[in-house]
Amino acid sequence: MTEIEQLLTQVTAQARNSRPWGWPSLPAPVDAATLDRAREALGFPLPPLLGALYERVGDGGFGPSYGLLPLLDAAPSGEPAAVAQYLTNREYGRKNPDRPWPEGVLPISHWGCGMYACVDCHSPEATVLLHEPNADAADGAWFVDAPTLTDWLRVWLAGTGWYEETDKGTDLAPWDDYRIRTVPEQAS
Repeated sequence: MTEIEQLLTQVTAQARNSRPWGWPSLPAPVDAATLDRAREALGFPLPPLLGALYERVGDGGFGPSYGLLPLLDAAPSGEPAAVAQYLTNREYGRKNPDRPWPEGVLPISHWGCGMYACVDCHSPEATVLLHEPNADAADGAWFVDAPTLTDWLRVWLAGTGWYEETDKGTDLAPWDDYRIRTVPEQAS
């Protein structure tokens, strides 16, 4: 069994044994056609591990805090799906150039108060970012939550994330690529 297979097995076991707020049960996994529709709507594919979570574990409803957002359909709590939230954030950023949303950064989990865990779908590592719009930060309140989606899941499984009561004040590093990734495209 590969390292990723072991991780998916652990995530599946944890997902079946815990329910984030607002989720009465673990949703069924999505099918390949749903992943294709998400890719078409987004204009880019999901990182392989993120796609595997949706296709093999469930369509959201597991993970830290409120759990992963569903991919295409709204959550039982009324929270928009990941794809819809991304498209909304991108549109808001186009209308409000002082708060651009980076292309390829998919919100995957809501923390409350406008905060989201997001996966950088354009990074080879699938870096997990924290968007914290309430922070007093120069770069739009973007922080690196975990260098990889694999690391983010392991921290959740271990119960050692910054969001845990047992955490002793982990400071997240600013996401240095925010300004680079949100520079308006130059007209040709």
